[in-house]
Amino acid sequence: MTTLTTSVGAAGPRRRAQRRRRAIAVAFVLPALLLLGALVVYPVLFSVGRSFFDAAGTRFVGGENYAEMFRDPATLTAIRNSAIWVVVAPTLLTGLGLILAVLVEKVRWATAFKLLLFMPMAVSFLAAGIIFRLAYEEDPDKGVLNAAVVGVHDVFEDGSSYPTARPREDLGLRKGPDGAYNTTGAVRPGSAVALGLVGVPPGEMPAEAARATPAKAAADEVRGVVYLDFTPGGGGRPGMIDTAERGLPGMAVEAVRDGGTVATTTTAADGSFRFAGLADGAYTVKLPAANFAPPYEGVSWLGPALVTPAIIGAYLWIWTGFAMVLIGAGLSSLPRDALEAARMDGASEWQVFRRITVPLLAPVLTVVFVTLVINVMKVFDLIYIIAPGPVQEDATVLATQMWLVSFGGGNNQGLGSALGVLLLLLVIPAMVFNVRRFRRSQS
Repeated sequence: MTTLTTSVGAAGPRRRAQRRRRAIAVAFVLPALLLLGALVVYPVLFSVGRSFFDAAGTRFVGGENYAEMFRDPATLTAIRNSAIWVVVAPTLLTGLGLILAVLVEKVRWATAFKLLLFMPMAVSFLAAGIIFRLAYEEDPDKGVLNAAVVGVHDVFEDGSSYPTARPREDLGLRKGPDGAYNTTGAVRPGSAVALGLVGVPPGEMPAEAARATPAKAAADEVRGVVYLDFTPGGGGRPGMIDTAERGLPGMAVEAVRDGGTVATTTTAADGSFRFAGLADGAYTVKLPAANFAPPYEGVSWLGPALVTPAIIGAYLWIWTGFAMVLIGAGLSSLPRDALEAARMDGASEWQVFRRITVPLLAPVLTVVFVTLVINVMKVFDLIYIIAPGPVQEDATVLATQMWLVSFGGGNNQGLGSALGVLLLLLVIPAMVFNVRRFRRSQS
């Protein structure tokens, strides 16, 4: 009886101590729970309820907003783009992170290299969006990418020297449907033609351009001169070669008969050209359209066709370091004896990588991939900043569409709330998968 009384008496203080510890734990957790409820739980519940009301929030519409989502072309575009993001961005990032993590192990300055690749993570999405918006500018004088593309293009293909040149009206040349200029009258062997053009700024004339002089032709040839029909300082006679006017060198000229080109040549420094050995008959002198082709301006990175890949490229620049560091941490924990044993058995580096490294890293790769899937589902800043206004709808994803519908001019918070609920439902499975995998790894 004494023993039973003692144990019952001791249980009371233990229970009081447990209650006191629980109270202390609740006191510490309560602020976090209040914040979680105010910032997460309440907005989620409010959005779910708001999604069943109209734009003004006064009339219950049931599932009409959810049906409208799948009738709206802009929302369908957002769903399609979100699917592209979910498939492409995490896959590329996980692959790049894996390759870089393996390669970094073999370089001498591995720490510096990792720091360099991880630095974009310190840049906000706003700053990164501004950087890439400037880099993607279509004007080669502003956009660094198009400056490089134009530079490479011009190395292999020369552009026209006279993109703005044109003839004076009713002075012997007319423009054809292909953009070329042809003489209006028939030209026969033994005659000379003067083809005056305007629209070339004197400061942009080739340095080798010499003074133009009227041409004289022999009986079996056609001669001519292509010149800038403009006298610096004013004066001069339109359609006539004046002493201060210069020829246009390097311009392609063709002799055409019965619709076919029979001879081609290029103008000399003084703009002169010559077709020799022509048979008797009527010809047309033609200045091909290539002489007047506009300069190559590069790629329209932010056009409707490329805007989504371009923004994904900016996202890769920011997050590649994150994937590389996480995968590198997993790589450093691999059992080195298994790798060395495979090499001693004659396996190549590719076989070691494919058959040992990747299978052992599968848990880490899965975590990285799923984490990135969750992240890209919420991407907003880059798309809103990089995509110009005219192509905003071509680049939109669910997060940007939700904002545009609710606050960016749509003013329909019922439909916007429905989009938010859809986004939440798409994110939850990936979050649950990640949490379960994390718990299994801890057990």
